[in-house]
Amino acid sequence: MAAYHKQAQQFARQLFKLSLVNGQVSAEQVAGVLAYLEKNRPAHAMLVLRAYQRYVAAELARSQARVEHAGPVGDNILRLLEGALSQKYKRPITATARHDARLIAGLRVRVGDDVYETSVAAQLANLSTV
Repeated sequence: MAAYHKQAQQFARQLFKLSLVNGQVSAEQVAGVLAYLEKNRPAHAMLVLRAYQRYVAAELARSQARVEHAGPVGDNILRLLEGALSQKYKRPITATARHDARLIAGLRVRVGDDVYETSVAAQLANLSTV
């Protein structure tokens, strides 16, 4: 079974590379890949589809900043964050806001696997571990 898993991962990686246009995921390319898979069902199709979905989701997450906040955050703040993060990561970043009262005050920003946090809740948690 491990050999099938490895083959599925490799095939999914190839399909993922076909889904990129100028280094970014293209909805049209993804639709084309899925149409191809529907017509030409590969061996262990579910393994391939799950791996492909993980690659696409991970790449999309790299271009999105999820901004969690306790207080109000205006569109101007989101645009400033987008600009700063786009410059830092050298690719376009889109910011979306989500209210989280547990933060007490401040922000938590997630871009892919990176987390930047200036919330009061995080500072209090750090104090309790000292």
